[in-house]
Amino acid sequence: MSDLTREELDEIAEFQQYKYDTQMLIEGENLDDIEIRDYITEHFEGNELLVVGDDELIKIHFHTNEPWLVLAYCATIGDLFDIVVENMFRQAKGLQG
Repeated sequence: MSDLTREELDEIAEFQQYKYDTQMLIEGENLDDIEIRDYITEHFEGNELLVVGDDELIKIHFHTNEPWLVLAYCATIGDLFDIVVENMFRQAKGLQG
């Protein structure tokens, strides 16, 4: 149960529609940042998407409510590391994300 009031929850919802800040690095061969960005945009709901890198290393940053789906997809195209999934709603309350 949340310690936030309804008003506080509404403010967070207005500011942030998505709960999880999802970040990772993908190492592989022949990685295509545009293809990866397009796939994530077409298949997963979220915002603040950043896909940058080259054909061997890609950085992903994405706000979503289903980070496990993004991780599962990314695991099919390369080796994942430096994975971070933070709960931004907890962070907004001053708690560890």
